[in-house]
Amino acid sequence: MSNIEWDDHIAVTPTGDGVFAADLSAGWVVGGGVNGGYLLATIGNALSQAAPGKPDPLAVSAYYLSATVPGPATVSTRVLREGGSVATLAADLVQDGEIRITVLATYGDLDRDADDVRTTATPPTMPPLEECVPGSMAPPEVLELAPVMGRFDMRFDPACAGWAIGRPSGNGVMQAWFRLNGERDPDPVQLLMVLDALPPVTFDLGMPGWAPTLELTAHVRAKPAPGWLRVSHRTRNMAGGMFEEDCEVWDSADRLVAQGRQLARMPRIMDLPGARTT
Repeated sequence: MSNIEWDDHIAVTPTGDGVFAADLSAGWVVGGGVNGGYLLATIGNALSQAAPGKPDPLAVSAYYLSATVPGPATVSTRVLREGGSVATLAADLVQDGEIRITVLATYGDLDRDADDVRTTATPPTMPPLEECVPGSMAPPEVLELAPVMGRFDMRFDPACAGWAIGRPSGNGVMQAWFRLNGERDPDPVQLLMVLDALPPVTFDLGMPGWAPTLELTAHVRAKPAPGWLRVSHRTRNMAGGMFEEDCEVWDSADRLVAQGRQLARMPRIMDLPGARTT
């Protein structure tokens, strides 16, 4: 598998006046549409080119208006404010004449003040890579629902992989080691996708299935070091047919490089062996 697969899939071509053409890959489908993290990274790639000298996403908030399908799309960008160290931008992903995703973002340069880090955060506790469960061992129903899982190597913490055999932990936690196909090293735009790459935490509550994202906010805190990422998702509240999902992404240097929160609809539950449906 080519290590430029990712770069090809998020590629955008400028067509003038802040508009970029994209060709959304069928390899990123999950459930009834294209994965929201992949779409956000495609938009993020366009925004990286819209503010010269400020290539890195710092804060991105996206609203998902309707499902997107593989094929041609356009990303329309505009600069709302160009400051000394940051720029505020907006973007719409349009397909078939309709806005599918609308985004507000702050971009800058993560090399600026890169060593100014003070944190009380601690990395997720996970077994070594070789003791974790490969995503390729997921039930066939899940692999069929989510071709997106073929785009990366994901090794699940055994403590939250019980959903695959009908024994979810019930803790509402999903953790895994993560790396793109071809051992493609992570970068700031890629982190926008990683924040939405794992199966929904509702799998760990015995409710597997596609959970459409309504809103996702991403904070990119640093340029990730080369190598594997550790990704941790959790939820604490379900109400009104929706749940929140909080995410942390840690790099190989034990740094918290991205944080995210999304609000999603409760999943359309799949029939997996032993899964609770109530």
